[in-house]
Amino acid sequence: MTFDTSPAAVVQRQLDAYNARDIDALLATYAEDAQQFEHPGKPAARGHTEIRTRMAVRFQEPNLHARLIQRAVMGNIVIDHEHVTRTFPGEGTGSVRMVAIYEVVDGKIQSASVQVSDKQLDAV
Repeated sequence: MTFDTSPAAVVQRQLDAYNARDIDALLATYAEDAQQFEHPGKPAARGHTEIRTRMAVRFQEPNLHARLIQRAVMGNIVIDHEHVTRTFPGEGTGSVRMVAIYEVVDGKIQSASVQVSDKQLDAV
C-alpha cells in the first residue's frame, strides 16, 4: 500500500492513528529517531521505543480523542490546533486545547512540539 507522503497527509494519518489508539499506525508516521517535545523545547520522548511507551499510557484513557480545529501547512512544517478530551491522572476527565508543530522529513514526522493550554476538568 502506498501512502501520500505530503506533510499534511502524514500528520493526518498520525492524528487518525491517535484517535484509533493504534500505536503501530502512529509509530509508522514517525521517523525511527523522531523526537517529541513539550513547548518550549522540553524533551518528552526520543525514538520509537520512548514514543511507544509514552503513548501506550495515553492510549489507556477511555475518552481520549483529538479534534482538529485548524491546520496550517508551511512547506514541511504542519501546525495543528486541536481540542483534546482525555483522562488526567489523579484529576479525572476533561479537555485541553493544544497546538502541535510537526516537522515532516522524507514522509515521516521527525519532530513534534506541543503546547497545551486551557485545561478544563469535567464536573464530578
